[in-house]
Amino acid sequence: MKKKSNRRFPAGILLAVSIGAFTFLAVNAVMMKPRTVQILDSAKTLLSFEPAEVKYMRKQEVAQEEEGHYEYYFRQLNKDQQRAYREMLSSIRGWEEDFYLTIAGDDEIDHVYRAVLNDHPELFWVRNRKAVYKTLYTGQDYCSFSPSYSYGGENGALKSQSREVQEILQSMEAAKNQIASLLPADATDYEIACTVYTYIIETTEYRESEDDQNIAGVFWKQEAVCAGYASAIQYLLEAFGVNCIYVEGTSLKSEEGHAWNMAQIDGEWYYIDATNADQPDFLSGDAVSLAEHKTILMDYLCPFPWEYEKDYEASELFALPGCTATGYNFYILNQGCFDEYDPFALNDYYQMRIDNNAAVIRFKFSNEAAFLEALEYWPSSEELENAIQYYMAYNGLMQVQYHYGVLDSLYTLYYIF
Repeated sequence: MKKKSNRRFPAGILLAVSIGAFTFLAVNAVMMKPRTVQILDSAKTLLSFEPAEVKYMRKQEVAQEEEGHYEYYFRQLNKDQQRAYREMLSSIRGWEEDFYLTIAGDDEIDHVYRAVLNDHPELFWVRNRKAVYKTLYTGQDYCSFSPSYSYGGENGALKSQSREVQEILQSMEAAKNQIASLLPADATDYEIACTVYTYIIETTEYRESEDDQNIAGVFWKQEAVCAGYASAIQYLLEAFGVNCIYVEGTSLKSEEGHAWNMAQIDGEWYYIDATNADQPDFLSGDAVSLAEHKTILMDYLCPFPWEYEKDYEASELFALPGCTATGYNFYILNQGCFDEYDPFALNDYYQMRIDNNAAVIRFKFSNEAAFLEALEYWPSSEELENAIQYYMAYNGLMQVQYHYGVLDSLYTLYYIF
């Protein structure tokens, strides 16, 4: 939405603006709903009159934290914005269709709404592509706010009791129960992150739909786009006590919008991008049709930040925590990251992997030069043939078919037998 800092909206005009967390749409101004202030408009302007409800709202204590939610973006707001954040959050949870906020700046309202949505993935009924309506009163420092709800019937709170809303809530609970069944009692932050990451990828198909912007798409319909994937990761990690934030930004290669996560693992921040990891057609040949060859791309769970940031840039609307850690990168954890192309080191590595009954040999390089050298020599080298022969001998096979894949941006090679 274009900034309107030098423009005031007279009472009686309703501004319709899509400020969903993922897509901005220009919407023409429309006349205000009849029930909104009419006769008292002039008196309000002259006397700086505030409704009793607004005066009461200003006196309420503003909670600085909420159990079960990390609320990273709330902490970046000023005091007035934090008050409006709590007002907005409470009203959305109550499925209120039109409510007051104790702020009135057009851009400020957008900023607060974005913070609420980014902090609260569970609000699936407002994480959509629909317009949001604001009534701004001339000379007043409060407004009326009307989000657009998805799911359920037509009447406010009755929507929360609809069959489809209850089905979505049940699917969310089922997902948490499934994750809990997969985790040991003393699961570490990384074990939780790895389990959630794998679960989302295995149960979700990347597809545009009416539900693709929220966790209903993931848990209820099993299909979503990046916004749905990132919301689901955030929802589940928070449920199991791992601090996680929703990040929105841009793909630098295509300038398209993208969403991903940052998670705090053992006190350090890491990127997580389940959307990019969900690539069923990544491998060459017919590997994707072979159940025994199914594998999860672990490259987007705690990738090297400087490599990830070459492709994706976060929005500047909010500051993000610093991300420099690499200790929980999959290849670091599994001795599969190499600083140079060394065929003998790779030989030791693939034998170790095969000795551990792995059908996947995947390794990465810490720099582009080593990666390009490996890409040039490894696929046609004697060492690859040795790896194939070693795999066949270890498994007692007379022949084997293998498939490969390359992640150029992360300097990774995959070979799957």
